Amino acid sequence: MDEEAGHQEALSFRVFIMSKQVCICFHGHFYQPPRENAWMEDIERQESAHPFHDWNERIYQECYFPKTKARVIGQDGKIAEIVNNFEKMSFNFGPTLLSWMETKHPETYRSILQADRRSQRTHQGHGNAIAQAYNHMILPLANDRDLRTQVRWGLAEFRYRFGRESESLWLPETAVNDATLEVLIEEGVRYIILEPHQAEAMRPFSGEWVDVSSGQIDPRQPYRCFSKKDPALFLDVFFYDGPISKAIGFEDLLADAKHLAGRLESAVIDYGARPQLIHAATDGETYGHHKAFGERSLAYFLFVLAREKGYRIVNYGEFLEENPPELEVRLKPGEKGEGTAWSCSHGVRRWKDHCGCRGGGPGDWHQHWRGPLRNALDWLRDEMVSIFESRGSAYFKDVWKARDEYIEVILDRRSAAIRGFFERNASRSLTPKETTQCLELLEMQRYAMLMYTSCGWFFTEISGIETVQILQYAARAIQLAALTSGTQLEAGFTERLALAKSNVPLYKDGRGVYEKLVKVSVATLEHVASYFAIGSIFEDYYPQLENLDIYCFRLHNLYQRKEMSGNVTLNFGRIRIVSRITHDEKDLIFVAAQIGFYDFRCSVKAFTDKNEMESLETELFEQLHRGHIVELFKMLDHHFGEGYFALKDLLLEDRLRIITRLTREQIEKVSKFYERVYDENRRINEIYRSINLPIPEEFRYAAEHVLAGRLMEALQQLSRQGFPVRRVMPAYRLMDAARSLNVEIPKGPLAEYLSAELHERVKQFVQKPDAGKIHESLCIFKIAKRMELELNLMQAQDDLFHLVRRWRENPQEIPAAIVQYANHLMQLMTALHLSQTELKKQIQKTAV
Repeated sequence: MDEEAGHQEALSFRVFIMSKQVCICFHGHFYQPPRENAWMEDIERQESAHPFHDWNERIYQECYFPKTKARVIGQDGKIAEIVNNFEKMSFNFGPTLLSWMETKHPETYRSILQADRRSQRTHQGHGNAIAQAYNHMILPLANDRDLRTQVRWGLAEFRYRFGRESESLWLPETAVNDATLEVLIEEGVRYIILEPHQAEAMRPFSGEWVDVSSGQIDPRQPYRCFSKKDPALFLDVFFYDGPISKAIGFEDLLADAKHLAGRLESAVIDYGARPQLIHAATDGETYGHHKAFGERSLAYFLFVLAREKGYRIVNYGEFLEENPPELEVRLKPGEKGEGTAWSCSHGVRRWKDHCGCRGGGPGDWHQHWRGPLRNALDWLRDEMVSIFESRGSAYFKDVWKARDEYIEVILDRRSAAIRGFFERNASRSLTPKETTQCLELLEMQRYAMLMYTSCGWFFTEISGIETVQILQYAARAIQLAALTSGTQLEAGFTERLALAKSNVPLYKDGRGVYEKLVKVSVATLEHVASYFAIGSIFEDYYPQLENLDIYCFRLHNLYQRKEMSGNVTLNFGRIRIVSRITHDEKDLIFVAAQIGFYDFRCSVKAFTDKNEMESLETELFEQLHRGHIVELFKMLDHHFGEGYFALKDLLLEDRLRIITRLTREQIEKVSKFYERVYDENRRINEIYRSINLPIPEEFRYAAEHVLAGRLMEALQQLSRQGFPVRRVMPAYRLMDAARSLNVEIPKGPLAEYLSAELHERVKQFVQKPDAGKIHESLCIFKIAKRMELELNLMQAQDDLFHLVRRWRENPQEIPAAIVQYANHLMQLMTALHLSQTELKKQIQKTAV
């Protein structure tokens, strides 16, 4: 085919597409399992997520944040636009993930909400965001009450965050059966998104059924699914394009936006006059986390190629309003009517049985533990239902209605919201103690649902991080059951867990996992008191010592005395601890002792009498100053009992902070030693190099440590001086010294420091443009290049790009003085990979 014929064919295809109204929709299911410690309501450090604090943080940096600032790369290979992908794609966020993001990354959280608001203006009032069942429970396997609460909580959470009703609800793992459909219809859900193989048959309304059970249902149009209870009621179903979705998620379709466009074009058929929808649904984490820079390919397609090719970007709600279904669908019932899902070819057995679906691990590992795990949790759930109904009925008008509305408290734990909740749901005025009892009952139910989070069954081994997490939620629920009713459920639960056999001999079974990996995390108010008691031994460990928030607790420091004698520091005091979740509180006395450098012990007991406390204080400090440590400990055992908390009982985060403080002085001593070794043996090192012999390893360690420290100090000195080019030689000489000794200086800290300095200079330039900040920024780039450092440019790119965009849209704001340093500004934009074509034109006009 010659070039002209090819051009004509491409033009004809574009006219065909535009005339047929080909609509495009990408849906991203953005979700992470809840990872918060069940007692502290915060995520502990997860070493497997290194170098990030935890997996939420890691995936946020790789996916969620970049998607709100996706780079559109122009023909020149430079950044032509920075866009928010959420403005042009359908999406749902797991409620527990969005709650985490609101606290940890509020700016990105606001960008996501803003993207939905903008999409409503673009799509005739239909927003891109849809809701999700609350904590990713497999709904067909839930009992009726949990199913309804999961749906209601998901819809309520969406309403709270996005300020509107959701038209749809993402079903965890797209798992659905008849019971789930009926609840969705009753709760007003308009449409759902499913995988093609979940359809069994389709037909024109009142026509003959056609078998589509092998996945051949046409995904280009919506379908209607009628209620079996009341045929007048229905919801609509979109079946995403399976092959395209699979290619995005598991193949290389995101490697190139043009390749993606070509794949979408292949899905377009001659469809008559009716518009057709080409759409895909994948885990949202595909874009950036699973597929590096996948958000860029998506951005280029959505913001550039789609327009060029005449595609119309829609969301499901908009398309459905314009194109109501003309066909009815019947879904597969699945085994025993339990339904089907997108990630299990056996219905929903992945979350209850050894079905062959697995994730990672040795090939000979089994998943027969799944069934006993679910059975144990079902037993525990049912036991807690009895407690909730019997205890809760003394306080609530309707215990299950109260649980459904408890989402309002979860979303807003301020006093006014809690008061309003009880005014609507309590059968009478409650005392503070009764209010705490009610909150504990409701928290027990919250954890009774969190323990069914689907990830607990998804992978290969019962001792995996995801299953340990849901067992931790079960442990918290067990603790709350005991607090509210005195009922002890742990023995019965672990007896049933023992039937869930582990693949790891160390754990043996689910009971071993529970004992070794879960019970060590169980915490009480006494634990929290020990965190404060040990931590406050150190000056400035806590930013304040009165009305202090530690995790989800408020601590009131009522009295504290700290003294040292010999190598023992004694920290004595009284605190009142209040849970900000359940309002449970205790008045406690603590005594924390630091013995030597690394040994700690902390005893805690209830405060009973001021005179007793004063007498105890006198005895303890007298014994401290006598120097009889053994007698001091005997006294502690006598007054507080033999049990105590040690450093190992703190959360990992606190342990790390304390160990860092304790070792700081020792590290300084080691550093000074290395300084002496390096300086005293510098000549010897040069001799080794002059005769081409490697320097001794002991000298190498010293040289690496010293040169890295001195180089960082040199960079910091340059920063204080404003990065003058004429003063960079000392830093270069340090690098040359390292190279001459064949010493590899760790580049990560240096790159991180210079990246932050670059961003600060660019931010200052954006706030008040002047040539000085440009020159400093260019100097930083020169230093980084000489040191072979790879800088993180993202924040600097964002700031400068948005300034240039503003100038482009409002040329009158361009400073007249910019003409004098325009060339240097263009150099900086080149270094930041920003396209400067449009700005050059504007500057030339300004100059004229």
